[in-house]
Amino acid sequence: MNCHKVLSCKTFGIVKAYISYSIFGQLWPPKHALCLNLLPMSPWLSVLLEIIKLTVPALIVFLTVTYMLKQFFGGQLQLKALEIQEQQNKTTLPLKLQAYERLSLFCERISVPNLLLRLGNNGGQPQGLKVALLMAIQQEFEHNITQQVYVSEQLWAIIKAARDDNVNFIDLVWNKLEGDFTASDFRQALFAYQAQREHTGLDTALSAIKKEASVILG
Repeated sequence: MNCHKVLSCKTFGIVKAYISYSIFGQLWPPKHALCLNLLPMSPWLSVLLEIIKLTVPALIVFLTVTYMLKQFFGGQLQLKALEIQEQQNKTTLPLKLQAYERLSLFCERISVPNLLLRLGNNGGQPQGLKVALLMAIQQEFEHNITQQVYVSEQLWAIIKAARDDNVNFIDLVWNKLEGDFTASDFRQALFAYQAQREHTGLDTALSAIKKEASVILG
């Protein structure tokens, strides 16, 4: 029984030494160099050592190649993703800049002074002037509504808030006028109250447009 244990230990040591020789080209520990020559090998041990000799280097090569291929293809995928993103930026950047320009123009066009200059007295009827002002604002908004695709949700919310602020301002001035008044009176009141405003929703919108555009341009 003890002899079998001794033989098993020596056999295990020989296998370890053979694996070491297969991988590193030398025996370890060195004492097994003599064991390989002194201890007779059984046929199954000889076959096992040959299998180890063939499979261990092949396994190492396989794992190395697999790792290298994984790194290579991973780098290629990242490079391809960067190329796609760069191409998309080239396509969308002009559209974004155009959206900022159009929204800036929208804010300028729906400002009360500019609306009054374009519309005139609208036939001299105050109610007709008010309706014309509100319709002009709504038409300008609908004309530029697709620009929300190219700007952030926060900026688009500011644009809508600026439109609503302008509409509310017109209603506020209208309600402040009492008795019979003409379209000319309404115009003058709009100019007067507009001059008293230090900051409007359109000012906020224009500032937000410039800020977001500057971030896009870097």
